[in-house]
Amino acid sequence: MSEAVDELGDRVCALGFVVSEATPHVVPFLVELAGADTVRGRAQILELIARIYAARERESTARLAPGKDAQGYQEKIAWEAASQSAVLAGAGVFRGLLDDPDPEVSRVARELIAALT
Repeated sequence: MSEAVDELGDRVCALGFVVSEATPHVVPFLVELAGADTVRGRAQILELIARIYAARERESTARLAPGKDAQGYQEKIAWEAASQSAVLAGAGVFRGLLDDPDPEVSRVARELIAALT
């Protein structure tokens, strides 16, 4: 599962901090996988979700870009915002993982919940 999560991460959160147009559409599926106790690699999936939530590369770059150049980032900033909203929508699932029998899953869930608040 590790390799699959890494490959997916490269596509929806490149370099660990750049989201794509598809990212907000993928997040609900990642949340569903993270919440399913039959899925292997749930801690890695939660870590990917956390990276997606923290991704603000375009927003940061736009703040540094002069006037008209900043406008070119608006669509990509919207991808970041939509991705963050999709992660926030999964907060109930993440809270449900706080007492997961897998200590790695519960640890990452705690860190993710802390990042959301």
